[in-house]
Amino acid sequence: MDRSSLKRWIAATSGLVAALGMLAAPARAAGSGETVVFRDVRVFDGSRVLPAATVVVRDGIIEQVGTGIKVPDGVKVIDGAGKTLVPGLFDCHAHTLDESQLQQAAVFGVTTVCDMRSDPAFAAGVRAKQAAGGTSGQADLLSAGAAVIARGGQGLPSSTPTPMIAGPDEARAFVEARIAEGSDYIKIVCGDGRQLGLPGGPKLSRETIAAVIEAARARRKLAVAHVLELEDARAAVADGIDGLVHLFIDVPADDAFLRLAAGKKPFVIPTLTALEVIMGQVSGAPLVEDPDLAPFLPAAEVRGLKAVSPLKPLRGSTAAERAIPGETARRLQALGVPILAGTDAPSMGVGYGVSIHRELELLVAAGLSPAQALAGATSLPAVAFGLSDRGRIAPGLRADLVLINGNPTADIKATRKIVGVWKQGRSIDRDSWRERVRTEARGELSKGNTAPPPPGSESGLVSDFEGGEVRSEFGSGWTPSSDSALGGRSSATFEIAADGANGSKGALLVRGRVADRPQPRWAGVSFIPGRSRFEPANLSAKKALAFWAKGDGKTYSVMVFTRKGGFTPSGKTFVAGEEWKLHRFELKEFDGCDGSDLMGVFLGGGPEAGDFELRLDDVRFE
Repeated sequence: MDRSSLKRWIAATSGLVAALGMLAAPARAAGSGETVVFRDVRVFDGSRVLPAATVVVRDGIIEQVGTGIKVPDGVKVIDGAGKTLVPGLFDCHAHTLDESQLQQAAVFGVTTVCDMRSDPAFAAGVRAKQAAGGTSGQADLLSAGAAVIARGGQGLPSSTPTPMIAGPDEARAFVEARIAEGSDYIKIVCGDGRQLGLPGGPKLSRETIAAVIEAARARRKLAVAHVLELEDARAAVADGIDGLVHLFIDVPADDAFLRLAAGKKPFVIPTLTALEVIMGQVSGAPLVEDPDLAPFLPAAEVRGLKAVSPLKPLRGSTAAERAIPGETARRLQALGVPILAGTDAPSMGVGYGVSIHRELELLVAAGLSPAQALAGATSLPAVAFGLSDRGRIAPGLRADLVLINGNPTADIKATRKIVGVWKQGRSIDRDSWRERVRTEARGELSKGNTAPPPPGSESGLVSDFEGGEVRSEFGSGWTPSSDSALGGRSSATFEIAADGANGSKGALLVRGRVADRPQPRWAGVSFIPGRSRFEPANLSAKKALAFWAKGDGKTYSVMVFTRKGGFTPSGKTFVAGEEWKLHRFELKEFDGCDGSDLMGVFLGGGPEAGDFELRLDDVRFE
């Protein structure tokens, strides 16, 4: 998008968003009260470059921008010689598990995160803190909450049932329920996962997708679509989707789709970073090795950035196939379609906050200019998501700012050379974060979670299944878990059965089937130790997980999920024979888990395929 097209799109779309009220800006918290002046600094204001300007920030708001500005006496002055001031960055596609990720995002210059599926209760809690001004040290969060998924389709692991939709008749009620939960916009999952090498499953009909878009528009909410195939993208755009939150990877864009997109002008978040990982590249490795970024990367983040995706997509084995998303982004941008920067963090190989710098690099490699890529992380998403208070450096807007050593409008990789980050005029304490990382590397960090242990966890007993019902002494309890969360076909059920271990009255009987595809594959039960899914529980006083098991002689899995590990568990196996046997695993066996940030424990079938029957009793932490 050239400069004149950018200005026209901002003007036209800003007016439309304001008229419809599609997404109100979060309540503005009070600024710092401090006056800060950036003097003689290059400014990228969201669309154009001012070679040398003065920017005055007062009480969290940008007060003046220009030349010949008299600097007030007695204020903090930052010399901008050789540096560039840019608006706080957006990550337009992420999945947020906890507030520490929002802190990390801010450290890397991301001051606004557009979450594309997360726990609604968690997102609502963060938004309430934002409104009260209690999140100055972390990125602001907007969230889709629960996504629109076909019944039986790709849900997320959860301690509560994932809401799903059966057909167009349910669209209005489904959207109303998401709005009631606090969703800022509505995300629709198109496709069935086959493009990722998964076996697939139910997918939303075009009629259902169109009905959801209509229902969202009636409530003045944006509707965005997860797509990985051209035909799904074509249908969504034709039916009026406001944005695509991935680009397709199956085939190159054809002229018909490009004409359609040029006419409809949906915004597009390519997520090139995530897609290159899916197609076999190690996207995060260059970030880990960058001396400007590495000091701020916790060890767990480094491991995640180096990870390789286990998915086996149908396309991506050749350079030409891997180039499809970037080439599509370039062609769309040339036609005036807004291209926004988003990473899909914290998916495999993608880090929170840090990977936005890789995304900007990939957008430029695809053919966007550095200024166009930067606009896609600043002014364009502010317009797309209706946030009129940020995204540009102009008088009256929030002082969400990033000071960079160098000129990112000439060399996009300069965005990694961050001098400082400000959110609403308050400086983000990057030094403390770096020291925390350094201390962790020396092995001197105390337990990572200083919260008290979950109420009821003192004895360590989770469940003895003696009361005739499936309950737990603490946490959110037990829930079925299977690879259906990734589009797989495995399934599991559980119930209370008689004759437990050591002559006790009851046990948990888990039955299911582990399908022969995909990898990874699993089916069984999960225990959620926190008050809600994704909330880590501090069980650092415990050193081991123990349980009694009895079964059909097959090999079973125990997997531990931690906050540091994100969606990637650490697993061990055990054999459940015909007689009850006690199994005990030291927590440190699970990638050094110290118990301070436990998010879940899985017990059940997999990796061995086939039908299974497993009994569990007296599950506890010791």
